[in-house]
Amino acid sequence: MRRPLRLRLVLRDLAAGAAFGAMAVSGQLPVWALGVFLGALVLALCDVRLVARHARLSALGLLVAAVLLGMQLMSGAMNAVVAACSFAGLIAAQRMLSTPDAAAEGQTHLTGLLMVAGGAALSGDMTYALCLIAFGVLASLSLALGVVEAAVPDGEPVPVRAVLRPLSGGVTFAVAGAVAFFVLFPRLNWAMVGPRSAPGLGAVSTAGFSNTVRLGGAGTIKSNPRVVLRAQLAPDPSRDALDAYWVGRTYDTFDGLEWTNVAGAQQTERQITLRPASDTLVHQRIELLPAYGSRTLIALETPSRLGNALAHTPTGTRSSPVQLHGGGEVRFTITAPSYTYEAYSLPPDGKADLSTALLQPEKDQLLALPEHLDPRVGQLATRVLAGEKEPLAAARKLASFLQRDYAYTLEQGGMPEDPLGDFLFVRKAGHCEHFATALTVLLRTQGIPARLATGFYGGTRVDGGYLVRAGDAHTWTHVLVPGRGFITVDATPPSNRTSQGPVLLERLLALYEAVEARWRNSVVDYSFRDQFELASALVRPPRRPAGSAENPGSSRLPPPRAWVTAAVVAFVVWRASRFASRWTSRAPALEATRLLDRVEALLQRAHVPRFEHEALEDLTTRLARDGHPLALALTPLTRRYLEARFGRRALREGEAEHLLATLRRALEAEAARRAVKPDGQSSPTARAS
Repeated sequence: MRRPLRLRLVLRDLAAGAAFGAMAVSGQLPVWALGVFLGALVLALCDVRLVARHARLSALGLLVAAVLLGMQLMSGAMNAVVAACSFAGLIAAQRMLSTPDAAAEGQTHLTGLLMVAGGAALSGDMTYALCLIAFGVLASLSLALGVVEAAVPDGEPVPVRAVLRPLSGGVTFAVAGAVAFFVLFPRLNWAMVGPRSAPGLGAVSTAGFSNTVRLGGAGTIKSNPRVVLRAQLAPDPSRDALDAYWVGRTYDTFDGLEWTNVAGAQQTERQITLRPASDTLVHQRIELLPAYGSRTLIALETPSRLGNALAHTPTGTRSSPVQLHGGGEVRFTITAPSYTYEAYSLPPDGKADLSTALLQPEKDQLLALPEHLDPRVGQLATRVLAGEKEPLAAARKLASFLQRDYAYTLEQGGMPEDPLGDFLFVRKAGHCEHFATALTVLLRTQGIPARLATGFYGGTRVDGGYLVRAGDAHTWTHVLVPGRGFITVDATPPSNRTSQGPVLLERLLALYEAVEARWRNSVVDYSFRDQFELASALVRPPRRPAGSAENPGSSRLPPPRAWVTAAVVAFVVWRASRFASRWTSRAPALEATRLLDRVEALLQRAHVPRFEHEALEDLTTRLARDGHPLALALTPLTRRYLEARFGRRALREGEAEHLLATLRRALEAEAARRAVKPDGQSSPTARAS
């Protein structure tokens, strides 16, 4: 028996690896499942088939794994989709390492389809699409080579190079057809089939939030380009770069080294109201990604309501109540890699007066100073303000002074005992926490209430929404202005408020996020409504005011883009039909088919015994194995038929007649031998029946 074609097995195993990758990119598979499959893939690619020698032991291992996964599923420690995907990966690994026969071949590809479906349920992100395409191409080539290999008689080489080119063209055509089928076939949105999670881009998840803000150290978070949130705003500001602050929490107590806010949890609700709403609110639909790494909800200043939260945990999507903490911080009550929620904020010109809502101890805390504050801090504030007492004007004057006379840097040497004094009078350089702390304390020395606020600044527009990066983490100052409430004043130089990561890396990540957002909108969330809108946009003229110069109102013809689309579709259909007609009318294929028909007719008239549904190549292989005289005539004829049919090596003029004449003579000689055989004997061919 012929040894299986090595290339076909490699393609099969790589296809299984791509299918497993479609699940692994979600980041939700357990580590042991990743290790087992990767180890099996390496062994399979090295042609080490361990299961072939230990089939029963591997089957027992699968049974034990199924029981353990079932126990985790019943206990709630694992999501059903994750458990099914993990087990599919184990089955694929066992099949890849087993004896490479037809059964293992089909089961490996079937398991690959299951893993691709599992990957769609787990994530369906853009990286999944690459794994899906890789699986489709590799599996198709492997299956096609299997068909060709089965058609070639034993002992004959498989014409791999001759068939790979037409196979590649066929696979390309199939992928294009699959894309067209996806676009045109009616469907419903399946984006929420499984737990949503993104794999991230490496590095540690961080949002910059903690219970304290401690001065000193390097501002490494400012160089982190990872995207931590996506937001949809209504009304949409429609700006490429968002000039806005995303507040997470505030701090009112400074001891000279760090800021704190000691108030604990106050209430737990489905939605928290921080301040009264106005007639116009900015609605935000926010998705916090795994790179965020915090349970703090953020919103545009000044938040009014936050809630309606969903926690996307490894075991599924769950509704999460939110809890109000000190400093206006709202937290999710469920820990999860990612969240989605809604927030409503007052517009920039709609500040609410909260000064009357503050209790006297809270107002006093906004003026509290460290016990051992350097007296030069108050003297500096007095000199810069030169008698200015109005809170907002004083804050802006101090901010301008800090931006003008102090430098921004992410590097801080050592840990000084008095980081604020070191910033103001020694180094005169620091990052946003130093600028915000300096402004807040300088204001307090003059009797002006102020506090520290932390969150993010900015936002990059991508596909109708906004992305915020970890490097956009920021700290600024809230000044309490009578009659207006807390007003944001930022002492950090404007050019240093957003991410300080490498420009090239940020551009590459921005491009990736733009493509990934397009993928989510055009594929993951693609539904029947999108199909309807696409069709309507192609055939329906755009609405214009009646009687305008652009719309005289007399023509109901489709717009020019509809004609262009129709022309493009007609051209594609014409080219596809020409390609199909050329493919089906290939002279070598037709000649080979005619040759096969004539050979079958000769064999039937000669009453050559054959198994049911036995192909010509199978008959030739069997006769050659039995040493039958007809094999000498059938072997070259079968080889030339396969070359002409699949390898597109056209038969030369007169070659078919020569091969058929040789077969006729062989059949006549075989008939003569059978006629002269003594009674009771039979030929090898008769024994085959």
